[in-house]
Amino acid sequence: MQRPEAWPRPHPGEGAAAAQAGGPAPPARAGEPSGLRLQEPSLYTIKAVFILDNDGRRLLAKYYDDTFPSMKEQMVFEKNVFNKTSRTESEIAFFGGMTIVYKNSIDLFLYVVGSSYENELMLMSVLTCLFESLNHMLRKNVEKRWLLENMDGAFLVLDEIVDGGVILESDPQQVIQKVNFRADDGSLTEQSVAQVSLLRLILLVWNFLPWR
Repeated sequence: MQRPEAWPRPHPGEGAAAAQAGGPAPPARAGEPSGLRLQEPSLYTIKAVFILDNDGRRLLAKYYDDTFPSMKEQMVFEKNVFNKTSRTESEIAFFGGMTIVYKNSIDLFLYVVGSSYENELMLMSVLTCLFESLNHMLRKNVEKRWLLENMDGAFLVLDEIVDGGVILESDPQQVIQKVNFRADDGSLTEQSVAQVSLLRLILLVWNFLPWR
């Protein structure tokens, strides 16, 4: 019998798309009660990673599926998550059918979001790797001021940990080595810095829109 981790791992949304198209559902396994199906594991573990300041404003965010297709929906989700988690001592929350692990550092809140059936320890390993990698990169100052001044490096760190929702790395030392290699190799170009600056400007304008 195949081990569960060897099952085919569909891209997020494939199952829903098949159902909407009227395609046949996968057959139930022997002994499964009718109408009860276990969610098969998937490589696409992470739905989103974002960092907010202590007022709930976005500083860094990446979404890896179409659960929140527009920036407006993403910002509303982030604000709701912040309101639910910012005054609690817990590290895990369940919100909107999703599992969220989070960590507070001085004036920052770091969040990793997965589906409701995802293993909290796996999500926590991503959060821990992100925090410790930033901690090393920012020389133990994981706070808003230093993050904003090193945003290009923070995006590189995140890209080394998660790619398209797939966890690539959970060892902070490996992440830092790869980031340093990319920077030394000239991957951190003027274009990438300009893109980060543009993103900062967009977020600044968004925070002051009158209809928010």
